Amino acid sequence: MSSLQTVLANPPVDGVSRVRFASAETVLAASWDTHVYLYDTGTNALRSRYAHRAAVLDVAPLGAGECASAGVDRELVLHDWPTGTSRLVGMHDGPVRCVEALPGGRGLLTGSWDRTLRLWDVRTAEGCQGVFEQPDKVFAMAITERHGNPLVVVATAGRHVLLLDPRQLGQPLQRRESSLKTQTRCVAASPSGEFYAVGSVDGRVAMEYVDPLPDAQVKKYAFKCHRSTGDDGFDIAHPVNVLGFHPVHGGTFASGGCDGVVNVWDGANKKRLCQWTDYPTAIASFAFAPDGRRVVVAASYTFEEGNRPHAQDALYLREVGEREFVPKSKAAKLPSRSAAVA
Repeated sequence: MSSLQTVLANPPVDGVSRVRFASAETVLAASWDTHVYLYDTGTNALRSRYAHRAAVLDVAPLGAGECASAGVDRELVLHDWPTGTSRLVGMHDGPVRCVEALPGGRGLLTGSWDRTLRLWDVRTAEGCQGVFEQPDKVFAMAITERHGNPLVVVATAGRHVLLLDPRQLGQPLQRRESSLKTQTRCVAASPSGEFYAVGSVDGRVAMEYVDPLPDAQVKKYAFKCHRSTGDDGFDIAHPVNVLGFHPVHGGTFASGGCDGVVNVWDGANKKRLCQWTDYPTAIASFAFAPDGRRVVVAASYTFEEGNRPHAQDALYLREVGEREFVPKSKAAKLPSRSAAVA
């Protein structure tokens, strides 16, 4: 294991679905063991946890010691860590896959397998402010800002991608189809809001540009990434489970896959900057600290090969340096688009 990496104590006892930084010194983890965990990274201690009635699929920090979580029980729960109290905000009609806080304290947005997005104001008794039908089950969602306006990227089953303004969720800005030919697993939006990345179950990533004009669209590309060679010599494609843009070097992003590898990419120059391979099982989730100097990584088997023996789930806190995320001239170049889509 890297000397710049530590293992967080008392990890979840079942699969980890999501990790995020709640602050510079605290980390949230949502788990299939029905709990949400809060870790103090300074002391490497589990500070607290709370329970849902079923597996938790996502959690979002809200500031002021609060977070919101949801999952298989269909419930959106607001939790206050200082007081240890939870309350039900509302429900979907199916499992909730995504929970995101809107910029500027504008509320919460959730995406579900019931084929809807729901907008929430946790400050009101009513909670739900709107229900918005989607083309299919919501698999992934990312929120950023572009030109000072909030932008939501939603990926659903059927390879649909929608670009939305959260102030007008019923009127998509753009409707697209993923450039990748297999099921979408994850999506991430750049800090500038000018582009976003989509990952699929066949070990590919596509870089897409928000601007619909031809001059921008000609720059999009796709490439193979999380691949290995089997004992028979054939190529094995590993699902891409998570994507994330660096909060400071916004053209740089990372991908985590079922091969247990995190790759760091220079998206603008189509190059790989570095690779972290010291994980014993699939990368289920990761998140950057607000200053980009640390990453929390969840190594957690995602059952892509069925029920088999696997390494214990673990959370890693990794210190990262400038050299790992600042573009450089002699990095491993990405495959060309023609090779990637073959």
